[in-house]
Amino acid sequence: MAKKSQRKVAMCLMAHPDDCEFMAAGTLALLAKKGWEVHIVSSTPGDCGSMTMSPEEISRIRRAENAKAASIIGATYHCLELRDLFITFDKDSIRRVLTLTRSIGPTLMITHSLQCYMGDHEETAKLARSASIGSFVPNACAGPIREGAGVPHFYYADPAGGVDYFGQPAIATTLVNISSSMATKEKMLKAHASQRSWLQAHYGMDEYILMMKRLGASRGQEIGVKYAEGFRQHKGQGYPQDCILTKELGDLVITRDIPVR
Repeated sequence: MAKKSQRKVAMCLMAHPDDCEFMAAGTLALLAKKGWEVHIVSSTPGDCGSMTMSPEEISRIRRAENAKAASIIGATYHCLELRDLFITFDKDSIRRVLTLTRSIGPTLMITHSLQCYMGDHEETAKLARSASIGSFVPNACAGPIREGAGVPHFYYADPAGGVDYFGQPAIATTLVNISSSMATKEKMLKAHASQRSWLQAHYGMDEYILMMKRLGASRGQEIGVKYAEGFRQHKGQGYPQDCILTKELGDLVITRDIPVR
Protein backbone atom coordinates (compact mmCIF):
# COMPACT_ATOMS: atom_id res chain seq x y z
CA MET A 1 0.00 0.00 0.00
CA ALA A 2 1.32 3.45 -0.91
CA LYS A 3 2.53 5.55 1.99
CA LYS A 4 0.31 8.54 2.77
CA SER A 5 1.96 11.89 2.09
CA GLN A 6 2.35 14.22 5.06
CA ARG A 7 -0.27 16.97 5.27
CA LYS A 8 1.19 20.40 4.56
CA VAL A 9 -0.94 22.89 6.44
CA ALA A 10 0.46 26.14 7.82
CA MET A 11 -1.37 28.27 10.37
CA CYS A 12 -0.07 31.72 11.29
CA LEU A 13 -1.82 33.11 14.38
CA MET A 14 -1.05 36.66 15.44
CA ALA A 15 -2.91 39.34 17.35
CA HIS A 16 -4.20 41.87 14.81
CA PRO A 17 -5.03 42.10 11.12
CA ASP A 18 -1.71 42.81 9.31
CA ASP A 19 0.54 41.24 11.99
CA CYS A 20 0.97 37.98 10.05
CA GLU A 21 1.64 39.93 6.87
CA PHE A 22 4.19 42.15 8.59
CA MET A 23 6.16 39.41 10.33
CA ALA A 24 5.75 36.22 8.29
CA ALA A 25 4.09 36.79 4.90
CA GLY A 26 7.28 36.25 2.92
CA THR A 27 7.67 32.77 4.34
CA LEU A 28 3.96 31.99 4.01
CA ALA A 29 4.09 33.04 0.35
CA LEU A 30 7.01 30.68 -0.28
CA LEU A 31 5.14 27.81 1.37
CA ALA A 32 1.96 28.55 -0.60
CA LYS A 33 4.00 28.45 -3.79
CA LYS A 34 5.20 24.99 -2.72
CA GLY A 35 1.59 23.82 -2.49
CA TRP A 36 0.99 24.31 1.22
CA GLU A 37 -2.50 25.07 2.53
CA VAL A 38 -2.12 28.36 4.42
CA HIS A 39 -4.38 29.82 7.13
CA ILE A 40 -3.90 33.38 8.41
CA VAL A 41 -5.54 34.04 11.78
CA SER A 42 -5.92 37.23 13.81
CA SER A 43 -7.02 37.22 17.43
CA THR A 44 -9.00 40.43 16.93
CA PRO A 45 -10.63 42.22 13.99
CA GLY A 46 -8.56 45.32 14.75
CA ASP A 47 -11.39 47.21 16.45
CA CYS A 48 -9.08 49.89 17.89
CA GLY A 49 -7.37 50.56 14.56
CA SER A 50 -8.95 53.94 13.83
CA MET A 51 -9.05 57.44 15.32
CA THR A 52 -12.34 58.31 13.62
CA MET A 53 -14.42 55.17 12.97
CA SER A 54 -16.41 53.13 15.48
CA PRO A 55 -15.10 49.70 16.58
CA GLU A 56 -17.78 47.98 14.49
CA GLU A 57 -17.00 49.98 11.35
CA ILE A 58 -13.23 49.61 11.43
CA SER A 59 -13.60 45.91 12.32
CA ARG A 60 -15.69 45.30 9.19
CA ILE A 61 -13.09 47.06 7.07
CA ARG A 62 -10.12 45.28 8.59
CA ARG A 63 -11.64 41.80 8.34
CA ALA A 64 -12.21 42.44 4.63
CA GLU A 65 -8.66 43.76 4.22
CA ASN A 66 -7.19 40.70 5.91
CA ALA A 67 -9.25 38.36 3.76
CA LYS A 68 -8.04 40.23 0.66
CA ALA A 69 -4.41 40.02 1.81
CA ALA A 70 -4.71 36.29 2.48
CA SER A 71 -6.29 35.68 -0.94
CA ILE A 72 -3.17 37.02 -2.67
CA ILE A 73 -1.40 33.75 -1.81
CA GLY A 74 -4.53 31.60 -1.86
CA ALA A 75 -4.72 31.53 1.95
CA THR A 76 -7.83 31.48 4.16
CA TYR A 77 -8.41 34.17 6.78
CA HIS A 78 -9.98 33.54 10.20
CA CYS A 79 -10.65 35.81 13.20
CA LEU A 80 -11.01 34.66 16.82
CA GLU A 81 -13.13 37.78 17.51
CA LEU A 82 -11.31 38.83 20.66
CA ARG A 83 -10.80 42.58 21.21
CA ASP A 84 -7.80 44.87 20.83
CA LEU A 85 -5.93 45.53 24.10
CA PHE A 86 -8.07 42.91 25.87
CA ILE A 87 -6.52 39.67 24.58
CA THR A 88 -6.23 37.48 27.64
CA PHE A 89 -5.00 33.96 28.30
CA ASP A 90 -8.31 32.86 29.79
CA LYS A 91 -10.77 30.00 29.41
CA ASP A 92 -12.86 31.58 26.66
CA SER A 93 -9.86 32.63 24.56
CA ILE A 94 -8.20 29.25 24.95
CA ARG A 95 -11.41 27.49 23.92
CA ARG A 96 -11.71 29.63 20.79
CA VAL A 97 -8.16 28.98 19.65
CA LEU A 98 -8.34 25.28 20.47
CA THR A 99 -11.53 24.87 18.43
CA LEU A 100 -10.19 26.73 15.41
CA THR A 101 -6.84 24.96 15.50
CA ARG A 102 -8.57 21.59 15.74
CA SER A 103 -10.64 22.39 12.64
CA ILE A 104 -7.51 23.40 10.68
CA GLY A 105 -5.18 20.67 11.95
CA PRO A 106 -1.92 22.50 11.16
CA THR A 107 1.37 20.70 10.70
CA LEU A 108 3.22 24.03 11.01
CA MET A 109 2.33 26.96 13.27
CA ILE A 110 3.85 30.45 13.41
CA THR A 111 3.05 33.06 16.05
CA HIS A 112 4.42 36.16 17.76
CA SER A 113 7.56 36.28 19.85
CA LEU A 114 6.85 35.53 23.51
CA GLN A 115 8.58 38.83 24.25
CA CYS A 116 7.16 41.72 22.28
CA TYR A 117 6.36 45.40 22.81
CA MET A 118 2.67 44.87 23.63
CA GLY A 119 0.65 42.40 25.65
CA ASP A 120 -1.74 41.49 22.84
CA HIS A 121 1.16 39.93 20.95
CA GLU A 122 2.49 38.03 23.93
CA GLU A 123 -0.90 36.72 24.99
CA THR A 124 -1.60 35.54 21.44
CA ALA A 125 1.72 33.67 21.42
CA LYS A 126 0.68 31.90 24.62
CA LEU A 127 -2.71 31.03 23.12
CA ALA A 128 -1.04 29.63 19.99
CA ARG A 129 1.37 27.55 22.04
CA SER A 130 -1.50 26.14 24.11
CA ALA A 131 -3.43 25.20 20.97
CA SER A 132 -0.38 23.60 19.36
CA ILE A 133 -0.14 21.01 22.13
CA GLY A 134 -3.83 20.71 23.03
CA SER A 135 -6.03 21.01 19.96
CA PHE A 136 -5.88 17.29 19.18
CA VAL A 137 -6.58 16.17 22.78
CA PRO A 138 -10.06 14.55 22.55
CA ASN A 139 -11.55 16.14 25.66
CA ALA A 140 -10.10 19.63 25.11
CA CYS A 141 -12.83 21.05 22.88
CA ALA A 142 -15.62 20.20 20.47
CA GLY A 143 -15.25 19.11 16.87
CA PRO A 144 -13.69 16.20 15.02
CA ILE A 145 -9.93 15.73 15.15
CA ARG A 146 -8.23 15.76 11.75
CA GLU A 147 -6.67 12.47 10.73
CA GLY A 148 -2.99 12.40 11.65
CA ALA A 149 -3.25 15.51 13.84
CA GLY A 150 -0.48 15.96 16.37
CA VAL A 151 2.09 18.44 17.64
CA PRO A 152 3.03 20.74 14.74
CA HIS A 153 6.38 22.31 14.02
CA PHE A 154 6.11 25.56 15.95
CA TYR A 155 7.94 28.86 15.39
CA TYR A 156 8.00 32.30 17.00
CA ALA A 157 8.50 35.19 14.56
CA ASP A 158 10.69 38.18 15.32
CA PRO A 159 9.19 40.68 17.75
CA ALA A 160 7.79 43.84 16.20
CA GLY A 161 10.71 46.17 15.57
CA GLY A 162 13.17 43.28 15.81
CA VAL A 163 14.34 44.12 19.34
CA ASP A 164 13.77 42.82 22.87
CA TYR A 165 12.51 44.78 25.88
CA PHE A 166 15.93 46.37 26.32
CA GLY A 167 16.41 47.45 22.73
CA GLN A 168 18.81 44.63 21.92
CA PRO A 169 18.48 42.76 18.59
CA ALA A 170 16.20 39.74 19.03
CA ILE A 171 17.69 36.29 18.53
CA ALA A 172 16.63 34.34 15.45
CA THR A 173 17.76 30.75 15.02
CA THR A 174 15.99 30.27 11.68
CA LEU A 175 16.30 32.82 8.88
CA VAL A 176 14.32 32.53 5.65
CA ASN A 177 15.50 34.28 2.50
CA ILE A 178 12.34 36.04 1.29
CA SER A 179 13.99 38.17 -1.42
CA SER A 180 11.95 36.37 -4.10
CA SER A 181 8.67 36.82 -2.21
CA MET A 182 9.15 40.38 -0.92
CA ALA A 183 6.99 41.84 -3.69
CA THR A 184 4.17 39.51 -2.65
CA LYS A 185 4.66 40.36 1.02
CA GLU A 186 4.51 44.07 0.18
CA LYS A 187 1.32 43.57 -1.84
CA MET A 188 -0.26 41.70 1.07
CA LEU A 189 0.66 44.42 3.54
CA LYS A 190 -0.64 47.14 1.22
CA ALA A 191 -4.02 45.35 1.20
CA HIS A 192 -4.42 46.72 4.74
CA ALA A 193 -5.24 50.13 3.29
CA SER A 194 -6.95 51.51 6.41
CA GLN A 195 -3.77 51.16 8.44
CA ARG A 196 -1.44 52.24 5.66
CA SER A 197 -3.50 55.40 5.02
CA TRP A 198 -3.58 56.29 8.71
CA LEU A 199 0.21 55.98 8.99
CA GLN A 200 0.75 57.90 5.77
CA ALA A 201 -1.34 60.75 7.17
CA HIS A 202 0.37 60.54 10.55
CA TYR A 203 3.99 60.34 9.36
CA GLY A 204 3.69 61.97 5.94
CA MET A 205 5.37 58.96 4.34
CA ASP A 206 4.79 55.28 3.70
CA GLU A 207 6.30 54.30 7.03
CA TYR A 208 4.24 51.12 7.20
CA ILE A 209 6.01 49.55 4.24
CA LEU A 210 9.41 51.11 4.98
CA MET A 211 9.42 49.70 8.51
CA MET A 212 8.72 46.22 7.20
CA LYS A 213 11.45 46.49 4.58
CA ARG A 214 14.01 47.80 7.08
CA LEU A 215 13.51 44.79 9.33
CA GLY A 216 13.65 42.43 6.35
CA ALA A 217 16.84 44.06 5.06
CA SER A 218 18.44 43.87 8.51
CA ARG A 219 17.76 40.14 8.78
CA GLY A 220 18.83 39.65 5.17
CA GLN A 221 22.16 41.31 5.82
CA GLU A 222 22.89 38.70 8.50
CA ILE A 223 22.87 35.93 5.89
CA GLY A 224 24.05 37.84 2.83
CA VAL A 225 20.72 38.26 1.02
CA LYS A 226 18.48 41.25 0.30
CA TYR A 227 15.57 40.35 2.60
CA ALA A 228 14.91 37.71 5.24
CA GLU A 229 12.44 36.86 8.01
CA GLY A 230 13.65 35.64 11.38
CA PHE A 231 12.12 32.92 13.56
CA ARG A 232 12.95 30.93 16.66
CA GLN A 233 11.77 27.31 16.79
CA HIS A 234 9.99 25.92 19.84
CA LYS A 235 11.77 22.70 20.77
CA GLY A 236 10.18 21.86 24.09
CA GLN A 237 9.23 18.36 25.17
CA GLY A 238 7.09 16.58 22.59
CA TYR A 239 7.67 19.08 19.78
CA PRO A 240 9.39 18.20 16.48
CA GLN A 241 13.11 18.90 16.63
CA ASP A 242 13.85 19.06 12.90
CA CYS A 243 13.33 22.27 10.92
CA ILE A 244 10.36 21.82 8.59
CA LEU A 245 11.18 25.14 6.90
CA THR A 246 14.57 23.80 5.85
CA LYS A 247 12.96 20.61 4.59
CA GLU A 248 10.44 22.54 2.50
CA LEU A 249 12.42 25.58 1.38
CA GLY A 250 15.92 24.13 1.20
CA ASP A 251 18.74 26.61 0.59
CA LEU A 252 16.44 29.55 1.30
CA VAL A 253 16.68 28.71 5.00
CA ILE A 254 19.68 29.20 7.29
CA THR A 255 19.63 27.75 10.81
CA ARG A 256 22.10 28.61 13.54
CA ASP A 257 22.73 28.14 17.23
CA ILE A 258 21.83 30.75 19.81
CA PRO A 259 24.85 33.09 20.11
CA VAL A 260 26.63 33.43 23.43
CA ARG A 261 26.57 37.02 24.70
